[in-house]
Amino acid sequence: MRAEVITETDGTSAKVHIDDVIDSWGGYWGISAKEFNQALGELGDVDEITLHINSPGGEVFEGVAILNALRRHPATVTAVVDGLAASAASFIAVGVDKLVMGRNTELMIHDAWGIAIGPAADMHSMGERLDKLSDNIASMYADKAGGALGDWRSLMLAETWYTADEAVAAGLADEVEGGQLADDEIVAAAFDLSVFKHRGRAQAPAPAAAVADRPAPPAQAVDERRDRFDARRTNRHARRAAAHAAA
Repeated sequence: MRAEVITETDGTSAKVHIDDVIDSWGGYWGISAKEFNQALGELGDVDEITLHINSPGGEVFEGVAILNALRRHPATVTAVVDGLAASAASFIAVGVDKLVMGRNTELMIHDAWGIAIGPAADMHSMGERLDKLSDNIASMYADKAGGALGDWRSLMLAETWYTADEAVAAGLADEVEGGQLADDEIVAAAFDLSVFKHRGRAQAPAPAAAVADRPAPPAQAVDERRDRFDARRTNRHARRAAAHAAA
């Protein structure tokens, strides 16, 4: 079955779905940045985008390209994890304006992977390249949740899985949609997770904290975060109105 970027719009808001592997081949192999950008461009003049994600991840730079396309879009973008946001899908989810974890969903972070063939020098070069890629990815988690880049790299090296509540507690997500159910009720994702160290949160150890002793956010902090979110949305709408006036 061919993978597709599914879009819905009512003229002022839109829903976009990433429900497959993120892959530069696109088509039957997964969702490419090229296909995603084309779908994004067809949404028209919308103010809000809800990005629904159920993906095991895929290629790093395809994921970065998708994230940057969303960052450049004038609409406010809220990601909603519908099942799984793993690997490249996790930093797309974390990198937009707001991340909502659906009930019983999971998020996974890990170090970048790669394949090299050749002598030792090529292997060393690949190792250095992967370290740089992983540092870049770790910076996205740190930008969202705080903490040191090295601490996030440690969590990535361990391949860390989060339930919806754990993702919020870690600062990676902003809220759980409608509350969380018991862990044993979590619905397994319909992807082959055998390539990872653990096949989901149920088989993985509890996540360590990148930010030591993170307290529950006080009401004032929650209000301030909501105000920043509203301010970004207002600024984007103002820029759009100014662009229309200039045209």
